[in-house]
Amino acid sequence: MNREKPAATVGEYLARVPEPARTTLKTLRAEFKRLVPETREVISYQMPAFRLERVLMCYAAFKNHCSVFPGARVIAALAADLKDYKTSKGTIQFPLDRPLPARLIKKIVKARLAEIAQQKLKAKSRRRSFAPHGNELRKHSAHARTGG
Repeated sequence: MNREKPAATVGEYLARVPEPARTTLKTLRAEFKRLVPETREVISYQMPAFRLERVLMCYAAFKNHCSVFPGARVIAALAADLKDYKTSKGTIQFPLDRPLPARLIKKIVKARLAEIAQQKLKAKSRRRSFAPHGNELRKHSAHARTGG
């Protein structure tokens, strides 16, 4: 069995994708980079992805469709906008030869960035609620030093 080694870069991945899907993914990629130019492109789960501190979104080509993977919350939030597309828990599928419209990509990106910002706020508030306050920290440290 002759299995090809997974792509190491986004450029390598796209070079392997046959037309018309390659042009469709390149259009998606260009729009995403225009909207969030500070992202890095990486390969995640053997798919191209955009990353800031974490992966924002993966995208890929398959035999009969292309997909973006913005996550379940984004898909639920944009259900009305996605009614013309096949979706699953975390995936939006679209035809090989028809990229998602720029306005929809913008909504997906905006929703994903909002989700990540919300997750950061929740994580920050959890850390604060579990962190000992100044006097308590000194008491705990003194208690530990005296073996008490």
